[in-house]
Amino acid sequence: METVRTYGHITQVELTAATGLSPATISNTVKRLVAEGVFRTQSTVHSGRRAQLVSLARQTGLLAGVQVGQRVLRIAISDPSLNIQRSKSLPLPLSHRADTTLDRAALLIVELIEDLGADVDELTAVGVCLAAPVDLETGMISVPGILPGWEDVEIGAVLSKRLNRPVSVDNDANAAALAESRRGGLRGVKNGIYVCASYSTGAGIIINGDLYRGARGIAGEIGHVQVEPTGLICTCGGRGCLNTVVGADILVESLRLSRGYSSLGDVIREAKAGDIGCRQVVGDAGSQIGAVLADQLASLAPSKIVVGGELASTEELLLSPMRDAIESRPLLFGAVALELAGLHGESEVIGSLTLAYDEQEKVNPMGISPERAGGFSQKAVKS
Repeated sequence: METVRTYGHITQVELTAATGLSPATISNTVKRLVAEGVFRTQSTVHSGRRAQLVSLARQTGLLAGVQVGQRVLRIAISDPSLNIQRSKSLPLPLSHRADTTLDRAALLIVELIEDLGADVDELTAVGVCLAAPVDLETGMISVPGILPGWEDVEIGAVLSKRLNRPVSVDNDANAAALAESRRGGLRGVKNGIYVCASYSTGAGIIINGDLYRGARGIAGEIGHVQVEPTGLICTCGGRGCLNTVVGADILVESLRLSRGYSSLGDVIREAKAGDIGCRQVVGDAGSQIGAVLADQLASLAPSKIVVGGELASTEELLLSPMRDAIESRPLLFGAVALELAGLHGESEVIGSLTLAYDEQEKVNPMGISPERAGGFSQKAVKS
């Protein structure tokens, strides 16, 4: 049960490898837990062969994920296996306020649950991921200026008061790395990095299979690594950070005179359509991000990097120069795999749902009602 919880969806063959139990034991145990209503199975294809995919049953409750970006608010409602049932995205003004945004998030959570035909009482936990470093000890943003208007706000406590449910809060790249590690491109990878290339740049770091946050949650803040000592002042207060070179506003501004574009979406769309100038801007961003990553990789030595965020939708336009910058270092040549994130643009929001799942586990392991958990426990002891 713990293995299925960790991976969300896993085949019986993978369960055998992960637990060390025999195929016959796995088959019998899965059948028993399906009969108990704890698991559900569905047919799939794995490595070219038909297989049974195992996940937790739907009737254990609902989870809510909240992704607060610099320009967008996204809400998702899922079952305990993190299958998204309903979701909604809304644009945010550049200087959105914490109280207004959290109020809107709470209302949307209730609205989506009701639209699903469920009762709000079925909500078991909420996860929130933010485009800023979060100190897990305080539940607050640890570096002022990065998300203006959110400093000194106990985000989890505020949302928990509105919904009367436990709330877990973390940085968006950390949450995405957690999701990618459990059910995306970093699944089965002991040491890996998720890079979010979006309106700003950040990373989530997996070491020995666990998420590494560092002091005050600032591990992986590669967007605040200095690349131009005489450059622009960053939101963090530093000069010449990576975000001042590859941030959305900078990329758009570099094309404003020649192209007249007004948004990151414009740049991405035209780059994918073949515009030479836009492709150049995206490629330059990839080279800059790759150079900063190379410095980090020399110390962390991960085996794989996956890249998500809006800029990742340009695929090899971004990844190829990133790869070139990394492999220009002899120490790193051929040592690190670099590819697109496995959750196809959903890494952050699924990460927020993963935070909710883990928060639920603290209160009610496996998300199973006491009656059902008790009934299973007795049968498990007998067997």
